[in-house]
Amino acid sequence: MTFYHYSLRFAGWLVAFMGLASAAHAQDDLLGQLEKTAEPPKREVVAATFKGTHIINSQSVENPGKGTMVFLIQHRFGTLNSGAYEFFGLDQAVLRLSFEYGLTNRLAVGVGRSSQEKTLDGFLKYRALRQTTGPGSVPVSVTLFASSALTTLKFNDPVDRTMASRVTYAYQALIARKFSPDLSIQLMPTLIHRNYVATPAEQNDVYALGGALRQKLTKRTALTADYYYLFPGNTASTFRNALGLGVDLETGGHIFQLHVTNSLGMTEKFFVPQTTGNFFKGDLYFGFCVARNFTIRPH
Repeated sequence: MTFYHYSLRFAGWLVAFMGLASAAHAQDDLLGQLEKTAEPPKREVVAATFKGTHIINSQSVENPGKGTMVFLIQHRFGTLNSGAYEFFGLDQAVLRLSFEYGLTNRLAVGVGRSSQEKTLDGFLKYRALRQTTGPGSVPVSVTLFASSALTTLKFNDPVDRTMASRVTYAYQALIARKFSPDLSIQLMPTLIHRNYVATPAEQNDVYALGGALRQKLTKRTALTADYYYLFPGNTASTFRNALGLGVDLETGGHIFQLHVTNSLGMTEKFFVPQTTGNFFKGDLYFGFCVARNFTIRPH
């Protein structure tokens, strides 16, 4: 056999070997891709069910992050149907200033002061559950809320009211689900306990069921709504269910909320058991809320 024939045979073996190597490499790549696609999905927390800690009247399931303080300015004018003499409600106003602070990523505390009945309030919020996706997913977020409010207004009672008689308590379970990047819905079983009531038309314990939603319109705007249904009783027969409609605007570090509602009060003590306005007859209070976040303790 000549050198030429040996050369041809060697070239044939080399080509066959390279083909086998290439096939083995391709098989390894295919197996690698199959291994990657076979990796189980990760469990992830659903973020930003609502953009702020408040919706309109209601608290949301959201809390400030650990070490973050939120300063809120809540302002509500008089009713739009009060006429031109009252500048359609703009001559009248109720103001609430409050601070909320994240002790942990689950637990937050807050304090506030409202000009209505010169009321001081404080609260705790605890994120018991967070909605997740992936294996063993949790379908909803649950935040537990408890607050107390102290009225410091001077009353004209013949006998001065005791400190305890001026206190009202509120308890809520905030249950929310983010159905899509655009739509979030929240339910709010609520109990209001008042240590003192002046008339039989009121009740010491008032039960209500609230509902709220957020529908995103653009990257920085969303429609919001919340509603409280009072369970039958003297309070429900005398007062009205609170209803609010609003728009959320995100502007950098601020969340600016505009709304109309038939409730003048901005804490649970007022808007759950003491709403008097008829939403569909023009008893609408125009208001806004500005929220600003500050990092107090970096992670």
